[in-house]
Amino acid sequence: QVQLRESGGGLVQAGGSLRLSCAASGSIVSYSNMAWYRQAPGKERELVATVSSGGTTNYTDSVRGRFTISRDWPKNTIYLRMDSLQPGDTAVYYCTTRWKGRDYWGQGTQVTVSS
Repeated sequence: QVQLRESGGGLVQAGGSLRLSCAASGSIVSYSNMAWYRQAPGKERELVATVSSGGTTNYTDSVRGRFTISRDWPKNTIYLRMDSLQPGDTAVYYCTTRWKGRDYWGQGTQVTVSS
């Protein structure tokens, strides 16, 4: 059983920064691809950023250059550093991974950006 726990969300003014953390059980951060998604009210969940087991990162166009995904293997944790936040970034942010053919999701952390 894989468990993912996000933290670090909160309320921030436009232009501010936050760093989200996703702590994983076991050592899956070292061996699996991981991703951050977000879901805004009334919208579908969307992919924000991914980091492969080899360290390759990818971002959706709307956050590229502002967000940075990273991983800390010894701590079994991935991060999402979010800079230059905009009201449009307001959403619940989730981390996820696929492990042995099954998808796992955390409970999410709320990010609210005020204008």
